[in-house]
Amino acid sequence: MLRALVRDGQLVVTDHDGTVYRYGDAAADPVRIRFTDKGAAFHVARDPRVGAGEAYMDGRLVVEPPHDIRDMVLLVMRNANRPGGKLGPPSRLRRAVDWAVAKADQINLRAKASTNVTHHYDLTRQFYELFLDEDRQYTMAYFRDPANSLERAQLDKQALIAAKLRLVPGQCEGMRMLDIGCGWGGLGLYLHRHFGIEVLGVSLAPDQVRFANERAEAAGVADKVKFQLIDYRDVTGQFDRITSVGMIEHVGAPHFGEYFAKTNELLADDGIMLTHTIGRTGPPGTTDKWTRKYIFPGGYIPAMSELVAALERTRWEIADIEVLRYHYAHTLAEWYARTCQHEAEITALYDARLFRMWQFYLAGAEQSFRSGGMVNFHIQSVKRRSAVPMTRDYISAEAARLSALDEAPKWHLARD
Repeated sequence: MLRALVRDGQLVVTDHDGTVYRYGDAAADPVRIRFTDKGAAFHVARDPRVGAGEAYMDGRLVVEPPHDIRDMVLLVMRNANRPGGKLGPPSRLRRAVDWAVAKADQINLRAKASTNVTHHYDLTRQFYELFLDEDRQYTMAYFRDPANSLERAQLDKQALIAAKLRLVPGQCEGMRMLDIGCGWGGLGLYLHRHFGIEVLGVSLAPDQVRFANERAEAAGVADKVKFQLIDYRDVTGQFDRITSVGMIEHVGAPHFGEYFAKTNELLADDGIMLTHTIGRTGPPGTTDKWTRKYIFPGGYIPAMSELVAALERTRWEIADIEVLRYHYAHTLAEWYARTCQHEAEITALYDARLFRMWQFYLAGAEQSFRSGGMVNFHIQSVKRRSAVPMTRDYISAEAARLSALDEAPKWHLARD
């Protein structure tokens, strides 16, 4: 398998008995890995997309310094994503079973949706603080310059979203916004701070909601910026703006129609909704088994065709679409670096296995945006086309204005 796969770069494998195998370009700087027991190589070979991550998590696959698991993942997946490259279950039957199980996993009824969200987002506050930016934004940052800090890029992401919501300073009195999947509250607090808009954030992650409300209390705006532990399907009332940032990935394709029908019901006739999501560059697919099992049970990355079809069926009009490339790769690379800086703290909070799981997750996600089939979509949808200007010039102008208003903080855990 590796002989056929690795062409760009070099991978050197040392088996448990000391036998050394070399794959790829002998002149390239080698990434060296080692198997620590007799069954490790077979565990990886029978289903590489699951087995490699499990072997690394369990310490059965070790990456030799000066390289690390990120280097190995980027090397292998760069080759797997080239024309003719393949990496997956060798059995056609196993591929069919994986496809069926992945499809079933996307059925997110209420109880299951809550359990799935809690699985990922109710890791401790301290854990996420060790690698996220100062505002705890757990979605793609917007790198206007790849050299920018993560804190600067996350501020610029919020500025871009605000610009697409077409909010006007001094004219937002009494306006209401719904933030579906509000995270730790940063976007809602940002929009209230700059425009005075009232915000309701909803999430199924209990600690996120608690922390977001604590932030609103500390800022003295808890009467205007509120966060609730509630399923979006149970929200009532009317809102002038709706944001959905990194949330629809948890909805599941069978529920896209339900999702957009509900948000259409909640939005005022002259309102604007902005959907920010990871997306596929190709047709609909499935979520890989390792990610479903360890990271995002019930999660699914949509294709543009699936989102557009669901919007069309639910009476929306699409006002603007932007495809954001590479930004998440830069974001994930920074999260990975910060995670590695705090190995001791993360291991103390949980254990070495979770630390290695998180490394593998971040590295795998980064390669998907760097050389694989993942990007980010911004879809601006309206009920009346008059809700936005004829040209999109206003977006860049307002994003630049907002970006200039805020100085990016320094990460308080940064090491000199």
